[in-house]
Amino acid sequence: MTGLRELQRRRVHDAISTAAISLFLERGFDEVPVTEVAAAAGVSKPTLFKYFPTKEDLVLHRIADHQGEAARVVRGREPGERPLDALRRHFLDGLARRDPVTGLNDHPGVVAYHRMVFSTPSLAARVLQYMSQDERALAEALAELADDLTAELVAGQVLAVQRVLARRNWELLAEGRPMAEVEREAIRAAGHAFSLLPVFTPREQPV
Repeated sequence: MTGLRELQRRRVHDAISTAAISLFLERGFDEVPVTEVAAAAGVSKPTLFKYFPTKEDLVLHRIADHQGEAARVVRGREPGERPLDALRRHFLDGLARRDPVTGLNDHPGVVAYHRMVFSTPSLAARVLQYMSQDERALAEALAELADDLTAELVAGQVLAVQRVLARRNWELLAEGRPMAEVEREAIRAAGHAFSLLPVFTPREQPV
């Protein structure tokens, strides 16, 4: 029974999200009221807010799904792998998968989604909030390996690198550059960006 209930919840969640993003991309985030999204999804407004507490959440849950990812990568890295090497590997793996969060995805819907997020002030501001939370989570993971100040400084720089790289990839694709060309540039840029990060040497762990 629990499985069926969760399946139904997921269906409603996806129906609301699909209706919302479709309407927002068609007419603009600020031009579509939440009541219209609810009607398009076949739910009431109170039901919609049970699934998505704010209007921005209707769009940004796709980004929120990645929250805490950098911290998880650091804690789950291979034995002997340095934290920054693990984060670079993870970003490059995301490029290879065409993960939208890396900006390297030329599906028209993904390109339009990023354009909406970056051009809508309330959405862009909310993304910065997510990044701040990710930065704190990564700093906590790195603080298990170094002093707090070093962990906070490195975490801030890593998240800035990922943000700049992702936006750059999206902008190149939005300009109409071929995917193969952008991918080569994205890989080169990622290698360069991570090489500019400071050396982070974890303190020796007690045996």
